Amino acid sequence: MAEWKKIEADQFNESPFRMIGKEWMLVTAEKDGKVNAMTASWGGMGVMWGKNVAFVVIRPTRYTKEFIDASETFSLAFLPEKYRKQLSYFGTVSGRDEDKIQKVQFSVSHEGATPYFDEADTVMICKKLYAQKYDPACFIEQGIDEKWYPEKDYHTLYICEIETILKK
Repeated sequence: MAEWKKIEADQFNESPFRMIGKEWMLVTAEKDGKVNAMTASWGGMGVMWGKNVAFVVIRPTRYTKEFIDASETFSLAFLPEKYRKQLSYFGTVSGRDEDKIQKVQFSVSHEGATPYFDEADTVMICKKLYAQKYDPACFIEQGIDEKWYPEKDYHTLYICEIETILKK
């Protein structure tokens, strides 16, 4: 298996639009010694409060949200296309119902206390800075609430500092 290299954020030249929106990512955290992950295709990267950050949004119904809320850190893992089927599985099956990681036979490693998957080719170790539930009164564009939140299950926005980027 390829070796991991730490890179600086200003050396990261990948498109977040492609990586998040098209290729997807696994958001992974640990709580009480158990690791859980979910697939996400909404989020972004940039600079906030003088820090390199990523942001992700998680619905309250997602089991992984409990893990994110219980942890100071979490990882964003980007996997090669050959793992598309597993990414889809992580996005449709709940960790409440079965051990998804064991089912797909992924290998969990840790950077400090933060879990990630060896199968990834890029991993971001993220420290939570901010969390806020979306407020429907704040939608400016008409139709977003009706289209994306018919069940009123508003995402929580997490802004996190990207502490480490690992690349193979």
